[in-house]
Amino acid sequence: MEFLTDPQIWAGLVTLIILEIVLGIDNLVFIAILVKKLPPHQRDKARTIGLTLALLMRLGLLSIVSWLVTLTQPLFSIGTLTFSWRDIILISGGLFLLAKATMELHERLEGESHQASKTNVYASFGVIIAQILALDAVFSLDSIITAVGMVDNLTVMMIAVVVAMIVMLVGSKWITDFVNAHPTVVVLCLSFLLMIGCSLVAEGFGFHIPKGYLYAAMGFSILIEAFNQLIRRNSLKREEHTPLRQRTTDAIVKLMGGRIEFDADEPVTPEGLTPGFDAHEREMVTGVLSLAERSVRTLMTPRNEICWLDIQDDADALKQEIRTSSHQLFPVCNGSLDELLGVVRSKDMLLALEQGEDIQALARSQPAMVVPDSITAMRLLQGFRLNRTNLAILTDEFGSVQGLVTLHDLLESIVGEFPDADELPEIIQTGDSWQVKGCTALHDLEHKLEITGLVDPEEEYVTVAGMLLAEFGSLPKAGDSVEREGFRFEVIQVDELRILEVSIHRL
Repeated sequence: MEFLTDPQIWAGLVTLIILEIVLGIDNLVFIAILVKKLPPHQRDKARTIGLTLALLMRLGLLSIVSWLVTLTQPLFSIGTLTFSWRDIILISGGLFLLAKATMELHERLEGESHQASKTNVYASFGVIIAQILALDAVFSLDSIITAVGMVDNLTVMMIAVVVAMIVMLVGSKWITDFVNAHPTVVVLCLSFLLMIGCSLVAEGFGFHIPKGYLYAAMGFSILIEAFNQLIRRNSLKREEHTPLRQRTTDAIVKLMGGRIEFDADEPVTPEGLTPGFDAHEREMVTGVLSLAERSVRTLMTPRNEICWLDIQDDADALKQEIRTSSHQLFPVCNGSLDELLGVVRSKDMLLALEQGEDIQALARSQPAMVVPDSITAMRLLQGFRLNRTNLAILTDEFGSVQGLVTLHDLLESIVGEFPDADELPEIIQTGDSWQVKGCTALHDLEHKLEITGLVDPEEEYVTVAGMLLAEFGSLPKAGDSVEREGFRFEVIQVDELRILEVSIHRL
């Protein structure tokens, strides 16, 4: 009953099982290297035989070493210190663990790894098994010495070795992947070996260290490592939810020596270093990096807001349309926006109307740049440069005009909105509330609210109105609201066909 009621024995058993598993990883790696030299149908058999032989060898060596440490008759003395076979074995084993753990830590901290090319290649099943047996003997030493240094009960040692070997036999691939993905776990276990090695050497010189102290230190270290792994996993999850462009922006800021946030009153850093990016500069970097993945549909002026000229109108109506508009370029169409003739400058159109020229011929002489609405903002920017124009007409797969994008729109996506004199900004903030237009792009809104999750790559909508229509399933009424990403979106104004204004409140 002592085994079931002594918490120190249970602590030693659990800790020893973990150490035996980690110490057996190298054995697994080299067995995997050797069995690859065999035909595929023999590999599983060789792996099972190799691990079984490793278990038997560990149990045999464990029995021998456990018997040797009972030899306490003094052999010789040095001053006031007397040494027996037990002391010599403990000191030798402790020095072995110190040397092995130090070399392993050096390899991992220096970024080195075991070289598989040093292992001879054999095709014979028997020779491979012999090699595995020799490797088992080498890799069993640290395992046996660790067991002797951890606990004093032979039964506990054997149970730990058997359980560890069974776990490695069943989940060798998973364990190897876990250890490779969490190198700090290996470093922690190697530090345990250093502590056990010091304990063995001290005990060999007659200084007994209670095992409870070792268990407490190891348990505390394992708890801290568990917290570190939890923090790392949560950090990775948080990074996955951060847009790629934002992560890239932060990386560039760090590489350039800047800080994520910068106070304008803060002095320039010493040794000639430039200060970090301020908020506006960071927004510009984010805007530039987003061009490659941002659809032009998030930047376009929609079809129902395009100001265009119809050649079927009389000259006075065309002149009035041009004079009342602040635009310099006008799509010229024949009765319908889909019957596009070209894009003409306002001054050229006014001059042609004054002189009575054929405005249809003028429009056809200046054809529009027509691009699909699925194009990215970066590709459109390249198209502007190649075609030496700054206005593009967007069409869908059926050839119907969906909107237009200007070079001014692309500039706004980088540096922020430039509203006209008679135009209200798309996003107006008042404390923890925002009033936005229904046509506001979700990309811009995410950036303004400093959140993610509004833009869904699997959905076709790109504006606030599109998101709300998808949420409600139909055109909502004024006062209807929905909650998304910690904010409440309330419809303020609608007309017969679209959502005009939305109020956003932080929950």
